[in-house]
Amino acid sequence: MTVALDAAPARARPGPATVRLLIGLAVLGLWEVLPRAGLIPPLFLPPVSQTLAALVGSAGDYGRHLLFSLRAIAIAMLAACGLGIGLGLLIGSVAPLRRVLQPLTSGLYAVPIVILYPLFTAWFGIGAQSKIVFAAIYGLLPCMLGTMAGIQTIDRQYLTVARSMRASRWQVITRVMLPAAMPTVLAAFRVGGALVIVGVVVAEMLTSSEGIGYLISRYRTLLDSPHVFAGILVVIVLVLAFGALVRLVEDRTRHWRFSTRSGDAG
Repeated sequence: MTVALDAAPARARPGPATVRLLIGLAVLGLWEVLPRAGLIPPLFLPPVSQTLAALVGSAGDYGRHLLFSLRAIAIAMLAACGLGIGLGLLIGSVAPLRRVLQPLTSGLYAVPIVILYPLFTAWFGIGAQSKIVFAAIYGLLPCMLGTMAGIQTIDRQYLTVARSMRASRWQVITRVMLPAAMPTVLAAFRVGGALVIVGVVVAEMLTSSEGIGYLISRYRTLLDSPHVFAGILVVIVLVLAFGALVRLVEDRTRHWRFSTRSGDAG
């Protein structure tokens, strides 16, 4: 006699958000336990509880310097991502120009731009100008390269139809190329924007008297590890918030993207 057995219900797999939460909790747990257990010297890695206590105790100081950093980040990001995406669309839409400039831009991107920061201070001084220009250039190249790469994935039929309707080059770029390349453009924006944040913080650590980077450098000189890691935590949260903002933009623009396939847009 055959006995029918009910199939065991399939276990539901945790979603990406749940996995990210679990990984974050695990990291925080190790961050607290390892220094407490003496496996890592607190000077190198203070417990997360001490880091949070330092952040809360100096919240006003961190908030004031964060506002200074955010102003520089906003200006540099507007210049880097706006100009980078604009140039990427323009260069990517002109095949001869793209063939000349894309290899050159890729070669420049391989150069560690931080070694050129002394030149920026010599040209623009040690104030906010050099920091903004440095961060803007730091984020401009990936935005431009990513956008140019996205242009090359557009189906040529879109361009053929637009040109047959006598669309101007501006209309082709803004109404065909940009929506079609939107996934790649947003990916480039994500990378370029994160590099802008990093560029501002690095510049503040090198030559500044204000900003989150300056606080990290100051407390590092004083060997105040909890406050150093509090500043690092602020930067991490800032980058994560920027990533969440980009994901929100991706969700809001999903309905007007085109399906794409590989092809030369030139």
